[in-house]
Amino acid sequence: MSEFRVKSIETLHAEFRVPGDKSMSHRAAILAGLSNGSCTITNFLPSEDCLNTLNAMQALGAEVEVLEELEGYGPVAMTIGGRSMQLQAPVEPIDCGNSGTGMRLLAGLLAAQPFTSELFGDASLSSRPMGRITKPLEEMGAKIETLGEKPGCAPLRIHGGKLNPIRYEMPMASAQVKSAVLLAGLFTEGRTTVTQPAETRDHTERMLESFRVRTIRDGNAITIYGDQMPQACDFVVPGDISSAAFWLVAAAALPGSRLMIKDVGLNPTRTAIINVLVRMGAHIIVAEHQTEGEAIGNIEVHGAALKGTSLLPEEIPNLIDEIPVIAVAAALAEGTTIIRNARELRVKETDRIATVVENLRLMGGDVTEFEDGMEVHGGKPLIGADLDSYGDHRIAMAFAIAGLFASGETVVKNTECVNTSYPGFRKHLDAIRHERTNPGDFEMKTLVRA
Repeated sequence: MSEFRVKSIETLHAEFRVPGDKSMSHRAAILAGLSNGSCTITNFLPSEDCLNTLNAMQALGAEVEVLEELEGYGPVAMTIGGRSMQLQAPVEPIDCGNSGTGMRLLAGLLAAQPFTSELFGDASLSSRPMGRITKPLEEMGAKIETLGEKPGCAPLRIHGGKLNPIRYEMPMASAQVKSAVLLAGLFTEGRTTVTQPAETRDHTERMLESFRVRTIRDGNAITIYGDQMPQACDFVVPGDISSAAFWLVAAAALPGSRLMIKDVGLNPTRTAIINVLVRMGAHIIVAEHQTEGEAIGNIEVHGAALKGTSLLPEEIPNLIDEIPVIAVAAALAEGTTIIRNARELRVKETDRIATVVENLRLMGGDVTEFEDGMEVHGGKPLIGADLDSYGDHRIAMAFAIAGLFASGETVVKNTECVNTSYPGFRKHLDAIRHERTNPGDFEMKTLVRA
């Protein structure tokens, strides 16, 4: 079983790029596969989750030619030949692995196809609720069976067919649900509108615009008209700010450190992690060098003593992936950090509220658990401990970062899951710990005093 063994560092000086954005890599594979021609996708994230979505589009008839491959991981550049919205029936059930994004977005496509298909995933994905997408898709006319051991869970058997446009008010903020309904709406004859209770990631809308599919936004309502054809285009996937978040916290919490993350996505629905760290006292400079479509730029962090803060309710939907590592930052800060309105964490790859609380306590942290979050009382020295990731990539990486600040050795077990979102994390962590220049994986250049 794979594990991370981590000891504390004294300072961190580094410049590097993180892998391509996970959310955008999923969507690039899907929209390129729907388009009317050949698309070149570069800086694709070769993680297990994104490769499963790419394989799914191939199973649905898209042609993929790999142009560049990262040894040991997978393709980072490719051409995808689109199907002009005419997908073919897969010959076998489609494996989504661990990816809720992949399964939910693909369900939106498959609900509109003139064939029956099936989506399945691993044990973790099969325990996550799918009713939030089956409900609106069934309102559009789809017939979906949930075949899991738990009610409302995968596998999903989707009996596709002609869909009707709807107006759908989401009961909870979810970019995955919004995206599934918008993609299904693309196949209808009419106008589909999704209203979200709070702003969520808008990668789907931005990427649809890149593929010349028009959407309209009115407040928190997003509308798409059916019968539009995605126009083939080339797309560069920026670095993933959710992957960068682990290093941003490490540098922010270590006085005297300096970190530069280059060419990272700066979509305003994804940068709440920067706002939180600034409130906590971090010194952060953001320099955009691309503003059209998806904003891209560099993030420079100078470490400082952090202080506690409260996460704002409106920030939570766009921080949901970063909360585990924010909780680590909170444990390293002076004062109290309050994280509430985050019940969604209970149904991620693990119950992330329970696993964060348990692991922080094992490291000597002072944390109170609530049904919808936690309260972290920072400033207590962390101690090395044996921890379990519970098969959750963000838990594994968050507590590897915690280990950089703990006395003794921290061992994080069951870390194979990290490849679902951040292939190369181990080598980046190793380079930071051992003061080594490693220009290979994702062009990391590191100067570190451990």
